[in-house]
Amino acid sequence: MTSAFKAFEHDAWQNAVDEYDAAFARLTEQAIPSILIVLGVKSGTALLDIACGPGYLAAAAQQSGARAVGTDFSARMVARARKLYPSIQFDEGDAETLENYSDNSFDVAAMNFGMLHFDQPEKALRAAHRVLKPGGRMAFTVWSTPARVAGFSIALKAIEAFGDPSARVPAGPSFFHFSEPDNCIDAFQRCGFTDVATKTVDQTWELNSPEDYFEALLKGTARTGGTLKRQPPANLAAIRDNIVRAANNYLDAGKIRLPMPAHLAWATKP
Repeated sequence: MTSAFKAFEHDAWQNAVDEYDAAFARLTEQAIPSILIVLGVKSGTALLDIACGPGYLAAAAQQSGARAVGTDFSARMVARARKLYPSIQFDEGDAETLENYSDNSFDVAAMNFGMLHFDQPEKALRAAHRVLKPGGRMAFTVWSTPARVAGFSIALKAIEAFGDPSARVPAGPSFFHFSEPDNCIDAFQRCGFTDVATKTVDQTWELNSPEDYFEALLKGTARTGGTLKRQPPANLAAIRDNIVRAANNYLDAGKIRLPMPAHLAWATKP
């Protein structure tokens, strides 16, 4: 039986393909080189891009000579990935089971900001462990802690101050749980991995205006956007005004530049 949170996430990503691609592509791509480095991706590496979205990581891995495959639970995301990168295999599937793939099939597995959107993230780690070959590596990124990630802290503060407390999305795992290194280490070890390591990857979200930033949050995110869309009109207007004012503090040479560091964690299947 699908949980309310999982159904909400699936519906959100089915309906945010264009907006996510336009607003977040240049941001989330910034972590990909670091992921490929810690995984040791090289020519011939068999890589699985889990929760692949529009396929950016799989495409970067292919450019490095890897034999990349991508998977996502959103059929529309998979369709976008296939359109952008027709030479790569992209499959519709559940990251928490990876039922399309056999045991010991891949040298490495990666998730770029996918862990935030799973109903049971440790099921996804166990599934990745199953499909990896012995000695294979798994890596994932999430956002760093709220105080460091301006692009979300601005919105969360505005919602807390001006939002309707009853305007909620279905409850899921803490959005910032894996922002803490100890939680990554604990989860990896419980799922059978060893040699866990983490690091911060600096990223900057560049947007043309504070208004563009608000629209990206509203239309290109799942939980934050879902919470905003559920607000009564007066509350939403107050939240928007607060977000726009706060974003102006990050105006630099005509652009809004928001610090958005990623937290990268990786480990090895014995």
